[in-house]
Amino acid sequence: MAVSKVYPNATTALSGLLRDGMTIMSGGFGLCGIPETLIGAIRESGVKDLTVISNNAGIDGVGLGVLLETRQIRKMISSYVGENATFAKQYLSGELEIEFNPQGTLAERIRAGGAGIPAFFTATGYGTAIAEGKETREFNGRHYVMETGLFADLAIVHAYKADTEGNLIYRKTARNFNPMMATAAKMTVAEVEHLVEPGEIDPDHIITPGIFVKRLVKLDHVEKRIEQRTVRKKEA
Repeated sequence: MAVSKVYPNATTALSGLLRDGMTIMSGGFGLCGIPETLIGAIRESGVKDLTVISNNAGIDGVGLGVLLETRQIRKMISSYVGENATFAKQYLSGELEIEFNPQGTLAERIRAGGAGIPAFFTATGYGTAIAEGKETREFNGRHYVMETGLFADLAIVHAYKADTEGNLIYRKTARNFNPMMATAAKMTVAEVEHLVEPGEIDPDHIITPGIFVKRLVKLDHVEKRIEQRTVRKKEA
C-alpha cells in the first residue's frame, strides 16, 4: 500500500525534516507564490542557523521576514532584498550573511542544481564584484564567469492545485521560482490551495511532476498579499 503524501497541517508535513544549520529553498517572488504557511511552521519549530535560498526575503513580518525577526536565518542566497528593513539592519550589523546573485543567475543556479549540473558559465557579472574569486574563461571572444549549481536539503513551495500524487500546477506569477526549486532539493514539501484526486488534472497542465514532491499540505485559507499596490487616482 502506497504511503500518502498528504499531511493534515504544515507542522506534520515538516516533521522529521528540520534541523539546525540546514539549507532551505523557499519559492516565491516578492510576496507572490510564497509558501507562507510552511514558513510559519519553520518559525514555530525553532530551528536556527539556516541558509535560505530565495529570490527575496519577504517584507518585515511577512514571508521569510518572520524568520529574520526570530534570527533563525544565518545566511541568505538571494537576488533582491530591498523591501525588508529587518534584513538590512541585520546585514549591516554583521548578524546576517548574504550571497547576492543576479536574478537570472540565481534562477539558473537553481535549475542547474535540479538538473544535476554542478557548474556553468555565464557572461552576467563578469568584471564586477560578482566575479571576484570565481573562475573565468573566454569563449568566442567573450568573457564568462563560472557559477555553481544550488541544491538544498529542503524545498518549500506554494502551488495553486495538486493531486494527491504530488503533481503541481502554479497560477500566473506564482509560477516563478517554485517549479525550479521543487526539483533542486533532497525533499520537497508543497502547500496547495486546491487538492484533487489523481486523474483530475490534465497531464498537459502539470508543471511539477509528482516524482519531485514527497509531502503535501492542503491550505484552508490563503492570504494573497500585494507587496506594493499601485492604482490610478480617481478622475474628478
